Amino acid sequence: MIVRQFFDVETFTYTYFLVDEITRETVVIDPVYEQAQRDLNMLNELDLQLKYILETHVHADHITGSALLKQRFSEARAVVSKYAGVSCADLEIEQGDVLSVGSVNIDVLTTPGHTDGCVSYYVPGMVFTGDALLIRGCGRTDFQQGDPGLLYDSIQKIFSLSDDTLIYPGHNYHGLTVSTVREEKLFNPRLANKTRLEFIEIMNQLNLSPPQNINEAVPANLNCGKI
Repeated sequence: MIVRQFFDVETFTYTYFLVDEITRETVVIDPVYEQAQRDLNMLNELDLQLKYILETHVHADHITGSALLKQRFSEARAVVSKYAGVSCADLEIEQGDVLSVGSVNIDVLTTPGHTDGCVSYYVPGMVFTGDALLIRGCGRTDFQQGDPGLLYDSIQKIFSLSDDTLIYPGHNYHGLTVSTVREEKLFNPRLANKTRLEFIEIMNQLNLSPPQNINEAVPANLNCGKI
């Protein structure tokens, strides 16, 4: 399997391509509206067949590029959690579902807490965590159904994976690209040696400003990126 990681500098968002090397079937995880042409160019140049567009959650900081990708790849299926409230999705998923891309199986892990509809995607040796677990951080829990206790429980699900599992997050604001389960257990300041109650207290005291694009992004993403 080929894994490519792309970055949107305006929203610090990572988009991922997962490609089966034999069939060229491809998954795109968390595309960004403004970067859709970049993604389409890559799909065309490498002669890839887009099968699934996977969202890790309903984003509040950017509009998904899903609708634009589907204009070119009409058979691609837009995939979101069944708990995300996105009625226009082609496929709604939950814990235990498996998506196949060529010989690659992608296991769905429900990881709510940042939002109700957060999911992570696991393939052997790596997990794509969206905003549930970041590198040395985690998704905020002060809007969009956020629940710090629920997020803590979700992260423990990720932490139950093998210590050498690579963690590919939905964002990073400091230039970090990948971590491991072991690293986050040991060094994540919100989680290392923290009880559930301590984590909840940390999250409830963050006092962060609202995402800059929340009023535009959430309605558009509930409509599969159609604006």
